[in-house]
Amino acid sequence: MRVTEERVVLRRATPDDIAPLNALIDASVRRLAPGFYTPQQIDSSLRHMFGVDTRLVDDGTYFVIEVDDVRAACGGWSRRQTLFGGDQHKADQQATDAPVDPATVAARIRAFFVHPDYARRGLARRMYEHCAAEARTAGFRALELMGTLPGVPLYRTLGFETVEKVEVLLSDGVVIPCERMRLEL
Repeated sequence: MRVTEERVVLRRATPDDIAPLNALIDASVRRLAPGFYTPQQIDSSLRHMFGVDTRLVDDGTYFVIEVDDVRAACGGWSRRQTLFGGDQHKADQQATDAPVDPATVAARIRAFFVHPDYARRGLARRMYEHCAAEARTAGFRALELMGTLPGVPLYRTLGFETVEKVEVLLSDGVVIPCERMRLEL
């Protein structure tokens, strides 16, 4: 029997990716977050926090990794104020999304999710390395992110340090424990 190598492609997300990526995010959170978050926190976070931020797609800083033409992971970086959350979270928080000065403010690492069928295969690390390189090229000297509890171990292995533990209060009253993390480039 002949074994073939998988074809792995990292590309910029397009508007056509938004619905499939939201489905990928749903699957990722539902299958990888148990043990870190309760079922109520998982359901609430998918309704009010986790999802694609279409501004990142518009800015060209959100990416997809495909494995044999299947969307397996997504994530991005941002030069804007928003630190975390999909479109629904920004609407709940009425967040401003102005650009930041790369000389004084860190780039944001945003919305990394891996489909559970592709977990633990280095896709998030590959996505991170691409995003960090782009942010560095854009003149940023540091990166920040809001790490979910399932993601914190990965971010620590990448060199991020916890700046503060945060309890994100969602609009339905559910609290999602997270960690704001930072890495100097």
